Amino acid sequence: MHQILESIGIALQAIWAGKLRSFMTVLGNVVAVTSIVTVVSLIQGMNTMVSSAIVTDVGADSFTIQRRPPIRTDEEDELNRNNPQITLKEADAVRRFSPAIEAVVVQANQSGTVSYRDQVLERVGIQGVSPEYLNFGTFDADRGRMMSAIEVERNRPVVLLGWGTADALFGETSPIDKVVRIQGVHFRVVGVSASKGSFFGNTQDNFVVIPLGAHAKMFGARQTYSLQVKPASPELLPAAMDAATAALRVERRLKGSDRNNFGIFTSDTLLGIYRQATTGIFAVLVGVVALSLVVGGIVIMNIMLMVVSERTREIGLRKALGARRKDILAQVLTESITLSTFGGIVGIALGFLAAEAVSAVTPLPARLEPWSIVLGVGITAAVGLFFGAYPAARAARLDPIEALRRE
Repeated sequence: MHQILESIGIALQAIWAGKLRSFMTVLGNVVAVTSIVTVVSLIQGMNTMVSSAIVTDVGADSFTIQRRPPIRTDEEDELNRNNPQITLKEADAVRRFSPAIEAVVVQANQSGTVSYRDQVLERVGIQGVSPEYLNFGTFDADRGRMMSAIEVERNRPVVLLGWGTADALFGETSPIDKVVRIQGVHFRVVGVSASKGSFFGNTQDNFVVIPLGAHAKMFGARQTYSLQVKPASPELLPAAMDAATAALRVERRLKGSDRNNFGIFTSDTLLGIYRQATTGIFAVLVGVVALSLVVGGIVIMNIMLMVVSERTREIGLRKALGARRKDILAQVLTESITLSTFGGIVGIALGFLAAEAVSAVTPLPARLEPWSIVLGVGITAAVGLFFGAYPAARAARLDPIEALRRE
């Protein structure tokens, strides 16, 4: 251990003696690691944000049934274009089909105008729900209360406001028991949902939730419904999905060879599609950065060869005084690894600052993962070891007599 620390000390002295040369040597590594850390921080930030948004929207312990599955290709879009709408009768069929299914909430989504006195909001998400919505954690009330099952079942004119809608309409004033107009129809506010934050700069809190029957009167009964299904327990999720699939196929009289003409998916399904889409982008970016590391490694090798040439007499003197080949090898390798790792550490710091700067001026979030720090240091140390091996071996092979004769 003492010998290693001594080698590192000698390497740091050599680096400090040629500060400008050392900086130019590690510049490639600094740029490469800065790029890696910036890209990884932004992608990890996006992954966290997207995961949170999908779980909030779909629910971690439930699944969703829609008219069409998540579309990935033009062929899938064409194949599912004419799928029939989900109906209330089908919702009842799914609800009754299996004890593995605990609750089914019917949802309908439109956008419209919400106003209070002279405050008018356009393009607000207006969501209609059936009474079972109380069984799902995707709905909550931070202030006031939720709409009761009886109020929803009897289509009472009550509304649960999204946090952003309540803030825009009422500001610091409490909205509870105030009357707002939704598409010109009066509704009494019973509660306000907790803030869900924003997604790529777009707020997720600009919505209202009203009884499904009131929604149907407002926008018509023939509209697109979706079903959110909760299994009796989390471990019964696969069984509940199979039961829901069977119920819809029976209700739609599909034959064994017929494909499903509806979409059924969990939050994991959407996360898988997102990760599949971003994996290729991430691989390309890392590949470009890896090329920069190779270029930086070649620069380090060239500089170390020059250093060995400049310090030939010093190496010869050390050998004459008893230094072994492995001592010379260790010295040059340590200097190469230290130089390269120093560039990695500087790159990590700059990469984090760059990611934070991007996050500050754009909707893209940043999240520095510990493994990206280890990756940056590890890669640069490996680059220093690999590209320093040849100069180190060349220095170790020097004949001390010939080295001492060198001018």
